[in-house]
Amino acid sequence: MLLHNPIPITPLPLKKPTHRRSAAVSAAASFSISEESLSSRGFTFHRTVENLNLDHLNSVFAAVGFPRRDPEKIRIALEHTDALLWVESEKTSRPVAFARATGDGVFNAIIWDVVVDPNYQGIGLGKAVMERLVTELLEKGINNIALYSEPRVLGFYRPLGFVSDPDGIRGMVYSRKQKKKK
Repeated sequence: MLLHNPIPITPLPLKKPTHRRSAAVSAAASFSISEESLSSRGFTFHRTVENLNLDHLNSVFAAVGFPRRDPEKIRIALEHTDALLWVESEKTSRPVAFARATGDGVFNAIIWDVVVDPNYQGIGLGKAVMERLVTELLEKGINNIALYSEPRVLGFYRPLGFVSDPDGIRGMVYSRKQKKKK
């Protein structure tokens, strides 16, 4: 899916932000849930991997049906990530929502690994993470934002501005089929 109708944000001057956090916070008025509101409910936003326990993140991946991943490979993937957001439950000190984006840093980005622990779904954490991640990408001038999604959750992304490619472009995936043994 592609972002077709971007989330409205306050335009920023075209310059490199001196503090990444200030750019994300500047558009807070357009978020459906403020960071203050989430904080009052016991949640903290993080925009770096600092203090992110990869084993706990892997548990969230498994809880939503993703295969368990090698923590070292997760670490490497995060090193090659351009933007990420995760939400920590202050009660458990564990990640309960996560999303990340990779790309060329100028034109294109792909959003990956959007997950919310099933025990915390339905309270706006996924929407809060996605709104902030998309806003961060748009503020960097990245307007071609894509994501991969399972069909059962497409309805979650549509209200956030994502649509099937309006230009009719169809993606392809490289697949190396296993040769049958005779």
